[in-house]
Amino acid sequence: MPRTVAQALQKNLLGNSPEWYKLTIIGFLILNPILMELAGPFITGWVLIGEFIFTLAMALKCYPLPAGGLLAVEAVALGMTSPDTVYNETLHNFPVILLLMFMVAGIYFMKDMLQYAFTKLLIKVRSKIALSLIFCFAGAFLSAFLDALTVTAVIIAVAYGFYGIYHRFASSGSCSVNDDTQLKIECHDHLNEFRGFLRNLLMHGAVGTALGGVCTLVGEPQNLLIGHVMQWHFVEFFIKVAPVSIPVLFIGLLTCVLLEITGIFGYGFKLPEGVRLILENEDKKNDEEMTYKHKAALLIQALAAIFLVIALALHLAEVGLIGLTIIVVLTALNGVTEEHRIGHAFEEALPFTALLVVFFSIVAVIHDQHLFAPIIDYVLHLEGKIQLAAYYAANGLLSMISDNVFVATVYISETQAAFTHGIISKEQFDLLAVAINTGTNIPSVATPNGQAAFLFLLTSAIAPLIRLSYGEMVKMAFPYTVTMSLTGLAAVWWIL
Repeated sequence: MPRTVAQALQKNLLGNSPEWYKLTIIGFLILNPILMELAGPFITGWVLIGEFIFTLAMALKCYPLPAGGLLAVEAVALGMTSPDTVYNETLHNFPVILLLMFMVAGIYFMKDMLQYAFTKLLIKVRSKIALSLIFCFAGAFLSAFLDALTVTAVIIAVAYGFYGIYHRFASSGSCSVNDDTQLKIECHDHLNEFRGFLRNLLMHGAVGTALGGVCTLVGEPQNLLIGHVMQWHFVEFFIKVAPVSIPVLFIGLLTCVLLEITGIFGYGFKLPEGVRLILENEDKKNDEEMTYKHKAALLIQALAAIFLVIALALHLAEVGLIGLTIIVVLTALNGVTEEHRIGHAFEEALPFTALLVVFFSIVAVIHDQHLFAPIIDYVLHLEGKIQLAAYYAANGLLSMISDNVFVATVYISETQAAFTHGIISKEQFDLLAVAINTGTNIPSVATPNGQAAFLFLLTSAIAPLIRLSYGEMVKMAFPYTVTMSLTGLAAVWWIL
């Protein structure tokens, strides 16, 4: 126990995080002002990006919000950006914040229906390869019409439900899962295998959101931005991007199958037979005990899910407002009227929402210090296919370390200015827009900070339970990054 106030302050700093982690963050906070004086804001800005990525990488040691937030506050205090720029960057991304506040909470109120449906799927589909392909394809298909964050929230809810069922049995050390044969299952022996199984499905689903998200106008926020600048409607956008997005989609699905066959890069985990018996037993028990009240609730949730898909596909309203509608309908019709029960729905997303605003602070530093300017200027002065390939590669690399919406915004604005001043032709402008869209969507799967859906998965409640760390996500995404990025580059060069 601390014996002085100084010791107590040291102990309280970043809570139960390891001492080396605390000292590292303190070192960063001391280094940045010194570096600002000696090397200037440009170099310090790039160092800050590295420091923030470090806090993301250590998400299992300490949630990135406190440590990353300290770095962001210091950046503002040092004048690397301003509160107004941070506010404007946040305001620009307000639809994403609205989505996190309400859509993720809306998915929470559909978790019973999702768990019911996916438990049936998990029990009936015994092939891990087929199941992985289903998760990857479903993520792609849904993300083409919905939002990747919404789809990610669904697969997180499903995985969390599976883990919850298993954990209730595993907490006793052993469990009877078959009353007829009195079969005893040593649950702990299956834990690592089951964690790996869930990690595999979550990563396949998350990559699927990127595969489908690149294809359509509504798939990702930057797609809407690019489509608005280019004045492309839904079908025209799909056709323009198809020469790159469709080959990448097929290669991504093929990669999914090959990873499960070979079992490399952390894939190939099977659902232990004992865990399958647990899930089957739980499903059978739930079916036997299901009341008409529960059936009515599942029906309402299923109808709400259908409405959700239609409303998002037709873009009837901003995504977050549709999520709020789902919350209102499901709480009203299913009798969830106590404030504390409604409050639980917001616990998952609000910490991530705060973290995202901190992330926008780092993006504001990138904007104010023009950290990407040298790369942007270089590719703008290239020509022909070399320029297309460079655009794709530059957008991909920058999206791995920054917000892909921000990267797309900068590039499409600069490219539109070049077209307006007659530097590039209309045909080249169209092709460059496709290169920007595919570049920000495809290679960005390499890191959790590349896509908001990946970052949401990394910081979700399920991640520490199944040991899904930053490094593990990078490792598991690596084969997808290589095959999808190279396919996209080849398509940009030879097909586009």
